[in-house]
Amino acid sequence: MMHSITGSNLQALLHAVLDTSTTEQLFDRLEIPASTIRPAADQITRLELAQALNMALFQQLLGHVPSGRAYVEDATAAGIRICFDHGAVRTVLRQQASDFPNGEAFFTRLLLPLGYQRNGVYPLPRLHMTGRVYTHLDDPENIAQFFVSELHPEHFSAPFQAVVEEVLSSAVDPLPAAMQQLLTQLASTGTLPFAAASLLLPAMLNCFARHHRLPTQTQYQQLLAESAEMAWIATEGSVFNHATDRVKDVEETAAQQRALGRPIKDLVEVSRNGRVRQTAFRADKVSYQLSDQHGQLTPVVVPGSFYEFISRDSYTDPVSGVSKLDLSFDSGNAQGIFKMTAGDSREASVC
Repeated sequence: MMHSITGSNLQALLHAVLDTSTTEQLFDRLEIPASTIRPAADQITRLELAQALNMALFQQLLGHVPSGRAYVEDATAAGIRICFDHGAVRTVLRQQASDFPNGEAFFTRLLLPLGYQRNGVYPLPRLHMTGRVYTHLDDPENIAQFFVSELHPEHFSAPFQAVVEEVLSSAVDPLPAAMQQLLTQLASTGTLPFAAASLLLPAMLNCFARHHRLPTQTQYQQLLAESAEMAWIATEGSVFNHATDRVKDVEETAAQQRALGRPIKDLVEVSRNGRVRQTAFRADKVSYQLSDQHGQLTPVVVPGSFYEFISRDSYTDPVSGVSKLDLSFDSGNAQGIFKMTAGDSREASVC
């Protein structure tokens, strides 16, 4: 039996990063795993902290993605709660030494102490990237997973690699040493005092942002010419690339959204085993002031983040004989979904 959300650790934690009305709104919008609701206590578990971070990240994404926000508002009005399946982030495995955490390590230093473990590796050869999935040990089917995609610049041209380094060399680690020490403590004990957890949560949320300077227009176009994914990282950095709603029938959901005139993908991606089906809205556009060749700032419109849908079937585990939800991903599906941030063309729109 789930305890009351009112007065729970999870509610109190969210108040560390969100106001009261936004927190209440999130509890109305999302399915909340029963495992994450406990009465107020002096100690916060890694599971509670992970769920609080996921909910704050979901709210953050809705603030950047109008199409997803409209969909969620419709669902809430209809009395339907969103089942948050997974969030996705992108990173770069740089070839040069840096004080900034390299590649997926930027995220795993957060995810591992929170109780996540790697649950799959998905080569993305067409994109020269590798996807890795992290699933929560304490409640794998109900806590949102993380899909971490790492780009490998060495597979691109030498000029491209040089621009990547130019752009990322300005990156500054947003996580203070004191917060890293709290993560080490969390990894060791699985819990933190409430006061410490309430400091760590906003510090972790701050990691999901861009931590380097914006590229120039020329740099952006040089990256875009070889990799729409790297161009996206250049402007968006470590923000949620997308958040995903687990729905019963993704085909039906897609048809409904298409009928409403929303910018949903034409096709549904189906995994090789047939159990995982995905589609998404096309990325919402964002505008930045990028320097042109004369050093003048000019507004440039580029793809931002997006909202995704997934359906997962259950299967009988051949070893245990137990029915389990298929939490896997598919490289083909992922590469199809990545097109959502490529834009209608490979050119940014200059206003």
